[in-house]
Amino acid sequence: MTTLLHRTRRAVQRFGIDICRYPGSWSGPQLVQLLRRFEIDTVLDVGAHAGGYGSMLRAAGFDGRIVSFEPLTGPRTDLLAASQEDDRWTVLPYALGDTDGTTVMNVAGNSGASSSVLPMLPRHRNAAPHAAYTGRQNAEVRRLDGLWEQVTAPGERIFLKLDVQGFEAHVLRGLGDIADEIAGLQLETSLVPLYEGGLLFNDALAHAQKKFGMTLMSVVPGFTDPASGQMLQCDLVLFKEQEER
Repeated sequence: MTTLLHRTRRAVQRFGIDICRYPGSWSGPQLVQLLRRFEIDTVLDVGAHAGGYGSMLRAAGFDGRIVSFEPLTGPRTDLLAASQEDDRWTVLPYALGDTDGTTVMNVAGNSGASSSVLPMLPRHRNAAPHAAYTGRQNAEVRRLDGLWEQVTAPGERIFLKLDVQGFEAHVLRGLGDIADEIAGLQLETSLVPLYEGGLLFNDALAHAQKKFGMTLMSVVPGFTDPASGQMLQCDLVLFKEQEER
């Protein structure tokens, strides 16, 4: 079945705009190679949107468990469709943060791909007018440490992927005492301020290296300003190298 995301993507491509959660240069096989090298059992896919990341992992050969978190009802419909035939792929309807409760999500015009709890800054809207906020939606927020026993099993090696549009620091604070249980981490980071109060590249890298003791293994190009060619976002992929077996 053709999904809403696919129909929308085809429609906007006629105007020279593409909707893609992960860039064409992204190497799924490279990531899966790293997941195998560090014996990752489960990927926690936070900010899963319509399921592009999980589908990319499966296409590249990852056969471990995937737990996807997506609070917005529109993208989650496509996410559930993408995962429904996969008994090792679970979907939960939560935003993650540093408190339990409810929040209001700002829904972005690019099929929700750039949605965030945080206000979007003019730099982002100017570079991607189609991503400007078009509405708001209530969402349930949970700390990951409170969900840990529900989403992981004893002895599993966990890889945490965050695509939460500037809200990364809040999610990481919500790990609490389970931070040491994370064997690998993927963070989408901004090189310039795109969301009010959002975590920026230098702070994200320093936090992952110092607090989590991780080594940077890959940098994945991301959102680029089409007018200037300047990269505005990228993904950092890190692992605890000393835990390699």
